[in-house]
Amino acid sequence: MVNRHQQDPYLRQAVDELTAEYRGRLPRSVVARTVLGARQDLEGQIQPEALAEMLHRLARYRLDATILPLVGTC
Repeated sequence: MVNRHQQDPYLRQAVDELTAEYRGRLPRSVVARTVLGARQDLEGQIQPEALAEMLHRLARYRLDATILPLVGTC
């Protein structure tokens, strides 16, 4: 089965960009799962023209929230 993020250009772009941005801090699997969750939450909630930007922003916010508790434990 092909991963959904490989079929959806918005997902693919967000996963690729955020994986590069969070390299060394979060694995690609976590980034992909977070982006997919954000995409599902945004479905039908925003204008299609805004999807790429809002997906990137929401996923980045959630990834940052994932990292912050980890930083405090070191």
